[in-house]
Amino acid sequence: MKKNLLFVINNLNCGGAEKALISLLETIDYSIYNVDLFLFKHEGLFFNKIPEQVNLLAEPLEYRYFDMPIKASIIDCIKRGRIDKALLRLCAGYIFKNETNKARCEQRVWKYISKSLKPIQKKYDVAIGYLEKNPVYFCIDKVKANKKIGFIHNDYDKLGMDPSIDMKYFDELNNIVTVSEECANVLRKRFPMYKQKVEVMYNIVSPNIIHKMSLEKVGMRGKGIKLVSVGRLNYQKGFEMAIEACKELEKNGYEITWYVIGEGEERAKLEKLIEENDLQETFILLGTKENPYPYIREADIYVQPSRFEGKSIAIDEAKILYKPIVVTNFSTAKDQIINKKNGLIVEMNSKSIAEGIRKLIDNEELRNKLIVSLSKEELGTESEIEKLYELSR
Repeated sequence: MKKNLLFVINNLNCGGAEKALISLLETIDYSIYNVDLFLFKHEGLFFNKIPEQVNLLAEPLEYRYFDMPIKASIIDCIKRGRIDKALLRLCAGYIFKNETNKARCEQRVWKYISKSLKPIQKKYDVAIGYLEKNPVYFCIDKVKANKKIGFIHNDYDKLGMDPSIDMKYFDELNNIVTVSEECANVLRKRFPMYKQKVEVMYNIVSPNIIHKMSLEKVGMRGKGIKLVSVGRLNYQKGFEMAIEACKELEKNGYEITWYVIGEGEERAKLEKLIEENDLQETFILLGTKENPYPYIREADIYVQPSRFEGKSIAIDEAKILYKPIVVTNFSTAKDQIINKKNGLIVEMNSKSIAEGIRKLIDNEELRNKLIVSLSKEELGTESEIEKLYELSR
């Protein structure tokens, strides 16, 4: 008898958790499991990558009221005679306007979104909220299941969330799964009463697929040493430090072109910074790419200038493609990089980032040493799916 699993996530936009979910869904054994997927919005770069064996549930139409301008939302609610929905949207609107912390805003608004959404009628063996906040909350509030699992894809303390809101939801989870040992330690310290529930499951990456996909031809214009970074254009990823590091390198006579793959709310701010530093031909925002691997393969150096990460999938992908890597010293960096053995860990500022890159450009022997070290690592994590099977028993 097959077990019924439900996965819940906001959407399939370009992000580490979304990419990790697609890899998981590509790896799972469909002879043992029936899999349903619930998305708040049917959209995203990875939306067309959902395996055909997965049953995609209907999009919750009521959710759109919380994802559109308040005036249009309330007018639509009133037209449909849904005064209750209009009132909920008004309450949410107050929080959207007054809660400046984005993470806490999402947490606080959930109670109004929750009252607007219908529960799922089907009962599952296991329901999995595959991202912190709404996906976890939905599993608790709107799903019947024998087991409920919540995933935290980052260093919890860096997310800016209100632990008191999460506590009541974590209380109802059978397991709290995160993506690295350091992230697990943070959760155990923050929620000592739930430390027995915390498990680690690394994101699934397949070297064979990545190597194969990296062979696609792409045109990377530019001159000199090619640097590549991958990540959302937001504060977490530290790209303003990368722009300053780029300017520092150029000022010191290094001929480089730095490509960033990703999209996000800080694009306009970063474009302004690029223009102010006259780096339009040197620091290039490529936007999202369905297949980033050819760009990483063609890079001379991969750079991750993040302020915090859970376990960076992009770093693992750069390692698989044997790229010399520079990462900032965020709390989980040492989970993936051993300094001077398979990459360089530098301090979290533009001067240190520039210095790390300069070292790799100037020292061919060091670059080759890192490449050889990476080529000897076992980097596939397909077997991590066994942990999910174990948790689902």
